[in-house]
Amino acid sequence: MIQTIDIKSEKINKVEEQIRQQSKPVDYRIFEYPIEIIVQKYLKGEDNDENEIFIPDYQREMVWTEENQSKFIESIFLGLPIPYIFVADVDARLEIIDGTQRVRNLARFLENELVLINLKKLTELNGLRFSDLLGSRQQRFSRIPLRMIQLTEEADEEIRRDLFERINSGSIELNEMEKRIGGQPGLFLDLIQDLSKTSKFQELCYFSQVQKERRDPQEYVLRFYAFLYQYKEYPGKVHVFLDNFLISQNEELKKLKERNEKDFNEKICQMNEEFNSMIEFVSNNCPEVFKMGVKKIQPTTRSKFESISVGISLALRENPNLKCENFDFLDTDHFNYLTNKNSSSSRQKVEKRIEYVRDNLLKS
Repeated sequence: MIQTIDIKSEKINKVEEQIRQQSKPVDYRIFEYPIEIIVQKYLKGEDNDENEIFIPDYQREMVWTEENQSKFIESIFLGLPIPYIFVADVDARLEIIDGTQRVRNLARFLENELVLINLKKLTELNGLRFSDLLGSRQQRFSRIPLRMIQLTEEADEEIRRDLFERINSGSIELNEMEKRIGGQPGLFLDLIQDLSKTSKFQELCYFSQVQKERRDPQEYVLRFYAFLYQYKEYPGKVHVFLDNFLISQNEELKKLKERNEKDFNEKICQMNEEFNSMIEFVSNNCPEVFKMGVKKIQPTTRSKFESISVGISLALRENPNLKCENFDFLDTDHFNYLTNKNSSSSRQKVEKRIEYVRDNLLKS
């Protein structure tokens, strides 16, 4: 019994020590700003990236639907509690950590870009814009104060991104790629961001605007590299696999750049070439292969994309002058079996479907 008590006491002491070591004092202040001031600080200078309240690159695009936006505006009219907006003092500007959807929403409403729809309580507002309201009602709405928690300039980028990730970790609206962009910055993620925006890649995959806003192009690029480099080590849990790969590559490139700038630049060029040569091959030989549906106006599934793109890249490693005119092997029952939903978590099928594409290309 005494030994058990001693072990428990030692554990508690270690807990206390770890909390003290890991805790970071974060100074913050609470402010109240009228809606019109928040919108003004966000819009003024936005085009030149000089607005006082700004949205950082790692934050998500506008994903609220018109109905979501209308409901938020209705909540303000009804006087319901509105969550705090989290910002951080960065070079005397205010970086939004949490609240981008709300700030964008308010700006759209005050700029008359939003027509209110599907309101259940204030039904008479349906079909109206801000400018349709009485002048006095516009003024009252604009003067409504919203609370803002402002981290001081002592909060570094690590703290800001950690806060972003923790605030959003339980959000069903934030997908896995959005979390990665918000919580795992680094040189490899920068590369992914750049490649995901190339026009030829987006044309070949035919991403919709919604898919772009949800960062699907970035996830496709991440999947390409992760499976190209480590498909034989795939653990069977795709998001764990992608998370770990992103973290490791960020760290590897960071160390390489610190050690030797020339080697770092060569590595980045090599990675760019791997992706671009694959895209060039698709563009020249099979431009429809990353699309699906009768009209070919939506990107193919993730499992088919990674299988085809990585298979092509592996084939190009063996034959840089590879050409192919017949891609019927991608329409077989066998390939569909290897890439269906029930196959995506199997390491064996991941290997088989990637190597199936590689081998069929090399023997064509």
